[in-house]
Amino acid sequence: MEAISKNFFLYLSNNKVLDRLAKRYGSRFGADKIVGGEEFSQAIPLIEQLNEEGLEVTVDHLGEFVNSESEAKERKQECIETIQSIARNQLNSEVSLKLTSLGMDISEQLVKENMEEILEEAKKYDVTVTIDMEDSSRCQATLDMYKTLKAKYDNLGTVLQSYLYSTEEDLKELLPYDPYLRLVKGAYKESGKVAFTEKQSVDENLKRLIKTNLLNGHYTAVGSHDDAIIDYTKKLAEEHGISRDQFEFQMLYGMRNQMQKDLKDEGYTVRVYLPYGEDWYGYFMRRLAERPANIAFAIKGIFSK
Repeated sequence: MEAISKNFFLYLSNNKVLDRLAKRYGSRFGADKIVGGEEFSQAIPLIEQLNEEGLEVTVDHLGEFVNSESEAKERKQECIETIQSIARNQLNSEVSLKLTSLGMDISEQLVKENMEEILEEAKKYDVTVTIDMEDSSRCQATLDMYKTLKAKYDNLGTVLQSYLYSTEEDLKELLPYDPYLRLVKGAYKESGKVAFTEKQSVDENLKRLIKTNLLNGHYTAVGSHDDAIIDYTKKLAEEHGISRDQFEFQMLYGMRNQMQKDLKDEGYTVRVYLPYGEDWYGYFMRRLAERPANIAFAIKGIFSK
């Protein structure tokens, strides 16, 4: 049933008709419960509220797979303006982005130049930027770009997905770069040739990744709503005397709000992943596909006041 559920929501994520309807009637579907708004300015009050509650934030302008150099440069400028707004409003927020939104599918040089401009601005204001991981076909290019940029910029993180067979080896190759990593299960539809198909295998691999990165002394963001993964991380830190300053829990805006609060009250760093932009539909469907339990969290979040 879990596999059927995942395939169903991944199918819906690519449905153009539903995407158009979602953009038109987003608020009726509860989009405002999972997305910070169409513009970053609309997300600012939400970030301020989350910060007041003791929660940190990372924002993501939804959208990917741009097809022109001019559009990629527009996305770059939007990201720079977001960083400036974070600084101007003194928000406790990082920035997450996708390389395909900055021209990775157009040219390596274009995305590198765009990223360098973004990172220069982020460095100026001490804002951390995380490169989101996309599907397996873009995984190696993403990691290569991360390595290239990390040699020059410390304020840079990236994401590894535990459902890919290659990820354990990818992590080992990143260790010399003192990586700041967000470790997640993964939410794209992948072939059994490149990805684990059983939840248990994905979960066990995620635990191995968390353990490896933490025991090597690198900052780790555990991106999961799964109680078992959260408990594993807490116990691992206790057993090995790992400082709570070395890791954080990341959860999606609008999901597991009480868990976020509980972890914060226990003294853990909790960061809320807050997306904004018109292209919320595909993002939301992938989150539901990622873990069936997210469906219940989402419904509760949509209909709660």
